[in-house]
Amino acid sequence: MDDIKDPVIVLEAAECWQRLGSRTVGRIVTRVGDVVDIFPVNYAVDGESLVLRTAEGNKLAELMVSNQVLFEVDDHDDAIAWSVVVRGTARRLETEAEIAAADALPLKPMVPTVKRNYVRITSESISGRLFALGEEPPRDGVQAY
Repeated sequence: MDDIKDPVIVLEAAECWQRLGSRTVGRIVTRVGDVVDIFPVNYAVDGESLVLRTAEGNKLAELMVSNQVLFEVDDHDDAIAWSVVVRGTARRLETEAEIAAADALPLKPMVPTVKRNYVRITSESISGRLFALGEEPPRDGVQAY
């Protein structure tokens, strides 16, 4: 990463979607009243939305009470790290056509349990950052602006 001058680079939306499409596991954040939860989920990118499957339970119940969510995916190696966050609206898929389209996506449960519920997260905004990893710079002396 010697060619990167700034250790933090803002990713364009297209690169954010590309990075989301390169992974299959992320985290969905829900909020109901004062309760905030985060759940690991597997997912698939479908255009500029995300689709996941879930069983009955807290995650689905929370999504039905408050459909505003955050979705985050990240990765790293020895040289770089990145993170992409989608702010969006979650909606349970209801029609046969919606479910059939979701079934055609490369989306299989991680855990061998029945997950009959499909949820689509429609993006309202997407942001991402790329981080060049390395040693902390000296804390004393003149700092670059």
